[in-house]
Order: sequence, then structure tokens, then C-alpha cells
Amino acid sequence: MNRQQTAAKNYLMRAYRVDQRIENKLEQIQLLNDLAAKATVTYSDMPGSPNRNVHKMEDVLVKIIDIKTEINADMLELVDLKKETMDCIKQVDDPELQLILELRYLNYVGWEQIAGDLGYGIDNVFRLHRKALDFIEVPETLQ
Repeated sequence: MNRQQTAAKNYLMRAYRVDQRIENKLEQIQLLNDLAAKATVTYSDMPGSPNRNVHKMEDVLVKIIDIKTEINADMLELVDLKKETMDCIKQVDDPELQLILELRYLNYVGWEQIAGDLGYGIDNVFRLHRKALDFIEVPETLQ
């Protein structure tokens, strides 16, 4: 793969990276929700420690809200990147090459699956992918 193809590939993969970032944050929220669910109230005749953090649950909830806010911003970025990626892929005149790029960079389909879906050998899919990347114009600011 030459330098231009590598730049095109990295350009098209931006949406995938944002999607992975969103997935990671969703996992963090799940872990924090699990932690919050484990919190139980304990009643005792013993006086409480004056140094204990009485706001632990509030802190967890605030962190969950902060992460959800970040996810919303990431989702907006993802939508913009997917639209930009779609527009970029439309520059490729060959519908077959467009399909390979769409499957890989918009649907995140693996190479083996693409080859199977299209009825090609994996080497042929790689060759067509490299050919398709040659048509992608990466903005100068992102090179």
C-alpha cells in the first residue's frame, strides 16, 4: 500500500475510531451503573464516621451524566464523519469499489465477510480495495 492509499485509509477510518470511543464510554457507563446498583444502605446503631463521603452516590451519578454528555457529542461527530465518508466514497465512479468501501468504512464489515458477500477471494478484495483507495481525495489539512 502506497502513501496515498494509507492516507485515504486513515481518513476513511475516522468514523470507526469515533464509534469505538462511543462503545468504550457506553461500557464505562455500564460499569458505573453496576457500581451504583451495588451501593446499599446500611442501618446501624453506631454513629457514622465524620470523615466518610456521604456524596458517593451523587459522585457516581454525576460521572455517568458527564460521560453521557461526552457520548452525545461523540455521536454528533460520528454522524458528521459518516456523512463526510459517504460523500467521499461517492467520488469513486465504480459501484463495486464503492460497495467495498461502504462495507468496510461505514458498516465496519471484516475482510473475510466482504469477500464472502461479494463472492471474491480475499486477495481480490484487497486488490480492489487498494484500487478504490486511489480514487479517494484526502483533504490537505488531514494529511
